Amino acid sequence: MRVDFLTIFPEMFWPALNSGVIGRAVDSGLLDVRVHQLRDYTADKHRKVDDKPYGGGPGMVFRPEPVVIAVEAVRAPGGRVLVMSPQGRPLNDVLARELALESQLVIIAGRYEGYDERIITLTGAEEVSIGDFVLSGGELAALVVVDAAARFLPGVLGSDESALADSFGAGLLEGPQYTRPEVFRGIRVPEVLLSGDHEHVRQWRLEQARLRTLERRRDLLNGGLTAGNDGKE
Repeated sequence: MRVDFLTIFPEMFWPALNSGVIGRAVDSGLLDVRVHQLRDYTADKHRKVDDKPYGGGPGMVFRPEPVVIAVEAVRAPGGRVLVMSPQGRPLNDVLARELALESQLVIIAGRYEGYDERIITLTGAEEVSIGDFVLSGGELAALVVVDAAARFLPGVLGSDESALADSFGAGLLEGPQYTRPEVFRGIRVPEVLLSGDHEHVRQWRLEQARLRTLERRRDLLNGGLTAGNDGKE
């Protein structure tokens, strides 16, 4: 999968893209990542990407020209354009799996008070949110989207089953995990995990996942992953 980030802060991306699972995916060629400076697509000598909003109000707004031109320059046929936006579709496991099927993602990481609406209209961009909170810009949110989606690309994780076993993989939170030592400060690993009975272990983990989901995220048991709720970065 190819990912093109459009941003005025390219330097924010590479530390994350060169590290961990995503870094290995980039090194192995499973992810083709390109980071573009939006100011390179401006036509004025000051490389201006923002301006005051019509109608007044605080802050500045991304101008349509550089963003639309940048999208048109980097988008391949069939590429899917995303805008990190407070008004967007919430990022969840369902959307992450969906995005992992794309050949290209073009992700616009905004700043300031938002975007000129013509950016959305002219590029067909889809607005995506990572949660009900506010960030200084869309760069971190854009990285979250790619990290979540890339985990479902074949070969990115050590085992392709790992993503399916994670929280939300089966519509449930993941249950408790244990490793050595068997006893630490008086707390013992549950006997079932030491039994060697794989079917018993599977059933125990499923039951623990259900109990944890019931306790912490009851909404998931009612189809919460497929529900749409507005969110903010």
